[in-house]
Amino acid sequence: GIKWMSSLEAKFEDAKDKKPTAEKLERLRREKINRFRNQHRINIQGTDLPDPIATFDQLQKEYKVHPKIMENIQAAGFHVPTPIQMQAIPVMLHGREVLASAPTGSGKTLAFCIPLLTHLKQPRNKGFRALIISPTRELASQTHRELVKLAEGTGFRIHMIHKAAEAAKKFGPKSSKKF
Repeated sequence: GIKWMSSLEAKFEDAKDKKPTAEKLERLRREKINRFRNQHRINIQGTDLPDPIATFDQLQKEYKVHPKIMENIQAAGFHVPTPIQMQAIPVMLHGREVLASAPTGSGKTLAFCIPLLTHLKQPRNKGFRALIISPTRELASQTHRELVKLAEGTGFRIHMIHKAAEAAKKFGPKSSKKF
């Protein structure tokens, strides 16, 4: 059938249909996030995924990252997160596991170091509280260097162990720095 109505009624009908529902707003938000991910070539799988960040400032506002760490990020010359950082940092700050792949030089080290320091919150005299295992001494050295820069002024002590015998002497049973 044909529905007859005046132009005034039609305008009222249109206005009624344009009222955004919570479901519609959520769908629009999801579309916006998916466009952002596509634009930055971020591919992610899983359920209940946190939204990517567009700026490092969001880390302090949304995730309460230590102000000194934020200061160190800026001092190191990082102004805009790379795609791996945009998505991996929020996922790890939500306590989720991540298996990430990105090209060399894309910022993976910073992507896992920021959540690591944030989860530790503050230094404690409880021995080693986090461990990063690297396949090569060169990569371990790079990671150590980045963590030292990132943790500067926070009180965290960053160590690199590359020989078990030296580590046993330095941090062994007779040392006050046990591991």
